[in-house]
Amino acid sequence: MQRMLDLALSTAGLLVGAPVLLAVYLIGLFRLGPPLFRQERVGQHQRPFKILKFRTMKLNTPSLPSHQVDVCAVTPFGAFLRRTKIDELPQLWNVLKGEMSLVGPRPCLFSQTELISERAARGVFIVKPGITGLAQVNHIDMSTPKLLAETDAQMLKEWTSFAYFKYILMTVVGKGSGDVVKLR
Repeated sequence: MQRMLDLALSTAGLLVGAPVLLAVYLIGLFRLGPPLFRQERVGQHQRPFKILKFRTMKLNTPSLPSHQVDVCAVTPFGAFLRRTKIDELPQLWNVLKGEMSLVGPRPCLFSQTELISERAARGVFIVKPGITGLAQVNHIDMSTPKLLAETDAQMLKEWTSFAYFKYILMTVVGKGSGDVVKLR
């Protein structure tokens, strides 16, 4: 059932969001260089997949978790994309491909070994990673691996169709935030 909802909603999101996606792509092309980037992330059953996102940081920024990157790496246009969560829209393609769900634990980098360990211990990798979820709408990011893994496990334990739509709606209306980029 969730896969059918993911397919329907991600297809609708890509179609309805096409003008925004195109505009951001074109603006990004002139401001940031290649506007899209792919990054290897930990997927369901700890299998690697390439996440697709709009670029929000300078080209030479190291591939680190957001909370470990200096805030100076985020471009002004990138800050807007992150604040509005528009940088996440290309992930609808990952959902359509079946690598992600709209709702689930946010996919981490393979270098985030503490988070991977915490999630593995709680059985979180049994599901596909998601664009949003309980942790995201509660401002819990990857800088607190144990809390994040506990929250992900809680979301899975209390999973319902109602929760699926609730997290999507909360995200669309602006509840929560992305991973924090800290001033260094």
